[in-house]
Amino acid sequence: MNISAFLALASLAVVLTLAVACGDSQPKHFPTGRIAFMSDRDGTSGIYVMNADGSGVRQLTEHSPVYNPPAWSPDRRRIAFESNGDENVDIYVVNADGFSVTNLTNSSARDWDPAWSPDGRRIAFSSDRDGNPKIYVMNADGSGQMRLTDSGAWDDKPTWSPDGRRIAFNSGGRIYVMNADGSGVSKLTTINSGEDYDPVWSPDGLRIAFDSDRDGNSEIYVVNADGSGVTNLTNNSAEDWETTWSPDGRRIAFKSWRDGNLDIYVMNADGSGVTNLTNNSTLNYSPAWSPDGQRIVFTSDRDGNSEIT
Repeated sequence: MNISAFLALASLAVVLTLAVACGDSQPKHFPTGRIAFMSDRDGTSGIYVMNADGSGVRQLTEHSPVYNPPAWSPDRRRIAFESNGDENVDIYVVNADGFSVTNLTNSSARDWDPAWSPDGRRIAFSSDRDGNPKIYVMNADGSGQMRLTDSGAWDDKPTWSPDGRRIAFNSGGRIYVMNADGSGVSKLTTINSGEDYDPVWSPDGLRIAFDSDRDGNSEIYVVNADGSGVTNLTNNSAEDWETTWSPDGRRIAFKSWRDGNLDIYVMNADGSGVTNLTNNSTLNYSPAWSPDGQRIVFTSDRDGNSEIT
């Protein structure tokens, strides 16, 4: 399935349909090129892996529904995910070969948003075990669970800085950052109306991209890690969101309705050079970069079902 928009970008390769089944979504690349994704092809949403060319599809989880995208460990051996396999929504981990599914949190509350530290030794996550959702951290084996935030607001979406020293997160519709032990909490964004959400660190750790509706519609912004230099990158009347940095930090992929359809776009890290990559009348979403930055895998329903393309 060749897409002409990709041909206009010499750095991006031809898009191919990788998974053909009902309900394949949320692809997440893995440093050696394998892809983890969610699918309900067997009746219940589960975690699958496949090679970058779509071959070697393997189911890793069975029976219990899986929620939200899977998260690869930095050592490429494990995948964290959230599921209600033990009646409550907990954080689980499974080996990349499908063996040893383990419930890490095993609490009576809801635990979600697993995020591996860059060294793979810890996992940050969100939980409402103490009332309002807060940010927690635990060792990769589930031990040492500790609450990091204690505000009265809704705290979620933890994301580690590339050096593992800090964690950015949502709190009360603003972007915050703190040290990995929960100290030094700092508010990065301040606005009079709307909400800022879904922070994503740049690969060099100097900037954080985030989505915001502060100007009346969802736009993609960037802020320096010290809170300075908040900039609207998309500045468009349509909805722009689901931000993901290229591995070299020079480009950002995202989804947008700006041309009348939900398509995948790419732009330079300063907001220039916006290009529609999919240009299709169906829904295209959940972009994820290949490790070398040459390709983007995404979900599309262009063939009648949600499929990884």
